[in-house]
Amino acid sequence: MAEQRGRIIVNARGFGFLALEGESGGSAFIAPPDLNPFLEGDLVFARVEQAEGRFTASHLRLVERTRTELFGNVVTHGRRLFLRTDRLVSNTDWPLDVSPEDPLVQAESGAPVLLVAELRGDVVVPRRRVIEAEADLERIAVRHGLRTEFSPASLAEAARLPPPALGARRDLRSVPIVTIDAPSSRDLDDALAVLPAPEDGGLRLLVSIADVAALVPEASAMDLEARQRATSVYLAGRVLPMLPHALSEEALSLLPEQDRPALTVELRIDPEGHVTSVDIYESLIRSHARLSYTQVAEFLDGDAISSIPEEVHATLRWLRTAAARIGAQRSARGGVEIVREEAYVSLDETSGQPTQIDARPSTSAHALVERLMVVANEAVARWLVERGLPGLFRVHDLPSADAVRSLSAFAENFGFETGFGSVLTPRALAAFETQFKSSPLAPALYTVLGRALGPARYTVHPSPHFGLAAPLYLHFTSPIRRYADLTVHRVVKGYLSGQRDRFAGEPQLESLAVHINRTVYRAAKAEVERLRALSARLFVSRIGERFAGRIVRIQPFGLMVQLASSGVAGSVATEALRGGPFHYDRVSQTLRGAGHSYMIGDAIEVRVVGANEELGRIELALEV
Repeated sequence: MAEQRGRIIVNARGFGFLALEGESGGSAFIAPPDLNPFLEGDLVFARVEQAEGRFTASHLRLVERTRTELFGNVVTHGRRLFLRTDRLVSNTDWPLDVSPEDPLVQAESGAPVLLVAELRGDVVVPRRRVIEAEADLERIAVRHGLRTEFSPASLAEAARLPPPALGARRDLRSVPIVTIDAPSSRDLDDALAVLPAPEDGGLRLLVSIADVAALVPEASAMDLEARQRATSVYLAGRVLPMLPHALSEEALSLLPEQDRPALTVELRIDPEGHVTSVDIYESLIRSHARLSYTQVAEFLDGDAISSIPEEVHATLRWLRTAAARIGAQRSARGGVEIVREEAYVSLDETSGQPTQIDARPSTSAHALVERLMVVANEAVARWLVERGLPGLFRVHDLPSADAVRSLSAFAENFGFETGFGSVLTPRALAAFETQFKSSPLAPALYTVLGRALGPARYTVHPSPHFGLAAPLYLHFTSPIRRYADLTVHRVVKGYLSGQRDRFAGEPQLESLAVHINRTVYRAAKAEVERLRALSARLFVSRIGERFAGRIVRIQPFGLMVQLASSGVAGSVATEALRGGPFHYDRVSQTLRGAGHSYMIGDAIEVRVVGANEELGRIELALEV
């Protein structure tokens, strides 16, 4: 018997697991009674024993609790009030420290009383009441520890912003600069311009980014709030911004016909797509047009009738030239440009209810913007390293041999041969992508590919980004939305102003990177869960309908199936499959049965048999 340390994972069925720390990793089962006092994410010590091939954790004791809030509805046990919590956070009800006469817990017309409550030891104190229409948003935000309200101090600072000190900025207001974003976006933090080629064919690409540091002093209340949030979170129907709306959507947003302070990365790009020089400077810009991806794609793809102002037509054509040159260079070095067909939920403006789900593919405009932002981020990363400056670099490791073998097996199931060899290279990966990117199978294959390659991370140690085939990479182009970008901006601005006491690999920045990685991971999970919750809500009314689908993931409990035309995924439980019993083969990602086997890539027909909004699950059954 050994005592080990790990973090709590709560299962919606009432039991849990202890994710063990250390090189061995692994997990241990936690029985419901032992789990009762603990919450998802708690750090604990426990006795771990092995019996009948399974590890079990018992005698748990709390080391650290990072969670400060709970969400749930008020219930009564005896004469006492309790909070019935989100069952993915806790398997039990928690006592409320509140009088039954408190207006916060008074029911109206039999409707459930929904609360966000603050944890204080073993009891919880109500903080605010939640209307039923926003229950799933609050549940998901609290589940992942996301902040939905700004501190009073940060809001007060945002309300009394002084005008930015413009200093000796380079005046670019006469240059035709455009922003390209989704129509619903209000936090516009990047703008593009290009100066036509002289006789040698070189282009001067200007990527201008909102100068957030000019209005958000380091260690101010606004900055501390942004640091804690680390990123804006885009939940369908609601944005949880990193900065208050007065900043993110107004004072800093690169709105058309408004003067804005910026940091401009000016790149010289030769006819073959090489970046021959990099200059970074503080600027003053004015957006000449706010454009949507749809508008730009229609213009670039030859739509004869364009809604784009004529004064920026030449700008867009030269931006296309710059993106094409950069794309040629990227193609030569390898890597992937993952173009996902993502599910998009349309919401009713009045009720907030989901009305439709569509699969929306990326367009030529998305590819243009992505290439120009990537080349600017790479250039800033090189600029920092060449000067011995610190940075928060975006690193993507070489996939493991097991991941490469699994990817090859998946591809074969889809009908593609990879021939990667023992080590996957960026060019081999690009060659594989070329095989399938125009295929109807591309959405499912991109899902599998993204999972096989794994996530990137922030670190102070400059290292390659495998997926982009970039020797160095970081994030610089979205400081309104990402704290990592704002951190890099401050390093650059300090150097431009004469600061020479920063050094590569600063340990305090590595601590910040760990925090950002953890927070960004939670935010991404919340965004996915919000989409799943809305999808499940919509599919409650579609029970019994049939869909074509393709298996994109296999787990011991069953099949994950991506439905055609919508991008939505549902699950088929193993016990509902015919031809069993089934054995789960982790290496080949196959469910093998006596009468039938299921592999990633299989096309199947399914029927919707259930939907659970709280858990974000759509339950499917095979159509035979």
